[in-house]
Amino acid sequence: MEYSIKLYHGSTTEVKEPLANVGRKELDFGPGFYLTKDKTQAENWAKTLAGRKKGAQAILNTYDFDLAAFEIENYCKRVFTEYNIDWLDFIADSRKGKGPWAGLDWIEGGIANDSVISTVDAYIDGFITAEQALDKLVNEELRHQVCISRQEIIDKYMVFVSSEVLL
Repeated sequence: MEYSIKLYHGSTTEVKEPLANVGRKELDFGPGFYLTKDKTQAENWAKTLAGRKKGAQAILNTYDFDLAAFEIENYCKRVFTEYNIDWLDFIADSRKGKGPWAGLDWIEGGIANDSVISTVDAYIDGFITAEQALDKLVNEELRHQVCISRQEIIDKYMVFVSSEVLL
């Protein structure tokens, strides 16, 4: 790999062979395998998941991703670099079941986590306008996530490195 990045997946299981295009359609970026560049974020998510299941362990899975090779291919990618109207409408449409992610292989951008979701929900429910929602989101730190929905990308560009049980 010439230019690789580390990606992390927080879970309650070791995931040596990730599967794309699985999961719930109403997630931020639709069904797929979710990762992040932020190790701490993945660790916290793993601990959250483990806390929801009696006897479960928090596990951090680490992968090398060949970004240089991936970027020269013509995959359908969507990247959100900030919380903006495009991101807000994408998340809202996804949560409404409209499937804005259909046909996309790689979606990258901010997470609608606990500190953001109440604003997104208020926008979806019509209690606030897009402008009001964005005013609230402007001070939120963008929490990174990637959703890969094409198995070929995982198989071709991503290599499992390790898993670690978190305490």
